[in-house]
Amino acid sequence: MAILVTGGAGYIGSHTCVELLNEGYEIIVLDNLSNSNDEALRRVKEITGKQFKAYNVDLLDKEHVTDVFRENKIDSVIHFAGLKAVGESVSDPLRYYKNNITGTITLCEVMQQYGVKKLVFSSSATVYGASGNVPITEETHLGATNPYGRTKQMIEEMLRDVYRSDQEWSIALLRYFNPIGAHKTGRIGEDPNGIPNNLMPYISQVAVGKRQQLQVFGIDYPTRDGTGVRDYIHVVDLAAGHIKALKKIQYANGVDAYNLGTGKGYSVLEMINAFERATNQTVPYCIEERRPGDAAICYANPSKAKRQLGWQPIRGIDAMCEDTWRWQYNNPNGYEKVTKTNKASKSPVQLHAADFLSR
Repeated sequence: MAILVTGGAGYIGSHTCVELLNEGYEIIVLDNLSNSNDEALRRVKEITGKQFKAYNVDLLDKEHVTDVFRENKIDSVIHFAGLKAVGESVSDPLRYYKNNITGTITLCEVMQQYGVKKLVFSSSATVYGASGNVPITEETHLGATNPYGRTKQMIEEMLRDVYRSDQEWSIALLRYFNPIGAHKTGRIGEDPNGIPNNLMPYISQVAVGKRQQLQVFGIDYPTRDGTGVRDYIHVVDLAAGHIKALKKIQYANGVDAYNLGTGKGYSVLEMINAFERATNQTVPYCIEERRPGDAAICYANPSKAKRQLGWQPIRGIDAMCEDTWRWQYNNPNGYEKVTKTNKASKSPVQLHAADFLSR
């Protein structure tokens, strides 16, 4: 029986595929490659030496999602697929609601049709909104403040309703804080389209000379140095959290939410200093006005995940910076040399294991 990984060619998805394969799981990847590249999947094969199937299918295409389930024996699903840029969600909310919510509905309908009722859902700390109480626990009031966050919050509520209607379902809701870093080989990492939305890829692109300087938004917050504080977690530790959650849903029905963070906060200036220290690179920056809606401090209380899943992060800020830089230095333009699979195809394109050989 296989684990279906939707969005498996993306940043967190590809790292989770590596961890799944290294743990001996059989995986099947479903990704429409709208914000990812199938080169990442070829490199997952290279890193692990394992083979797997991947399908170029959009979750809004129910017919071909059904084909994937019909052609394979799927036991559980890890659901990453979704649009994820906060700013873009504000400017184009209907696209986000249609893609993220309708896509998840389609996935759950097909899962139900085939009796697959084990799901790990990629949620986000954005469901908490601008909570002023730290550390944030799973019981903190939910109040997403942008369309992206609201899609995650609505999907969480929808999945709870699915379980209430059928208590054979077992669902883990994983609320990520701020994933950074890359695989230690430097072969896979974060490859944002256009201008990065997050701090660390922006820092690394400045360091590699792709961008002139970093903009630091706000220097007057009530924090140690006046800049915003966030909880950063290594993407490989985050991927390991999915393995722990997957193991739990195999034997325990129900719905549970878990914070995946380190429980520590670092300011923007501390992140810049840590990156410079770990990489011997200089990161020029300028101070700008605060952005509307940004919280001063946000970090997790991850004790529930440690207690119930047996998970805790093991990589510190130096490893996060070193691994980010190794990826960025070796891939200054990400996966740009690779031509993406044709997204205009009306039929699912299956990328077989043989296609994943390193180039």
